[in-house]
Amino acid sequence: MKELVFLESLKLDEVPFTTDEVIANRSENKLKSVKNLIRQYKDELEEFGVLRFEKAKPPKGSEGGRPRKIYHLNEEQATLLITYLDNTAPVRRFKKELVKQFFAMKKEQFSRQVLRGAGKQIRLSMTDAIRDAGFSSKFFIHFTNLCYKSAIGFNASQVRKARNIAKGHNILDYLTSEEQEAVNQREQEIATLIGLGLDYEQIKAILANGGVIYQTTLKMPQKAI
Repeated sequence: MKELVFLESLKLDEVPFTTDEVIANRSENKLKSVKNLIRQYKDELEEFGVLRFEKAKPPKGSEGGRPRKIYHLNEEQATLLITYLDNTAPVRRFKKELVKQFFAMKKEQFSRQVLRGAGKQIRLSMTDAIRDAGFSSKFFIHFTNLCYKSAIGFNASQVRKARNIAKGHNILDYLTSEEQEAVNQREQEIATLIGLGLDYEQIKAILANGGVIYQTTLKMPQKAI
């Protein structure tokens, strides 16, 4: 099923959106007509938030050409815009699928928020266990990386780089619900194992033997040549 709803990043408070190009393509309307409607009803659309857009570069290999403006419409803006289209069969099919995907995206975000809330207390229990067991300060990052690596297959710095997470932002705010659930589970296990008096190497061996809980997929940014 083709993706109709997007997020600019996996940050927990991102607003889901669709684009004018998706609306035109899936409703079988001309893109120029959809853009004209957006400009015509801009004030009404902005009653539901700022009308955002991106400037997309011309296709690679093309000669010249100006960047094209792609509008980003939130759920309310997209729903309103569709009411201005002719009520054809393609428009009705598209609207039903768009509603489903916006609902699925919001459901996923709610699950992430719930897990993130629980994760704050779980994280605190792990850091308290590290401190109370007398580990030096360097072990906080060691256990954090061990947690991520054994939970989702990548350490914290790899996740930060792949998700383009700015310095000072919490990595946990950029995890999917499956990733957050796996990290929560690992942090609980690490806190328990520390409480049993095991050292870092013993805990690392136990977790390695259990395998990765949820092997996520990350695309690392390409290095500039």
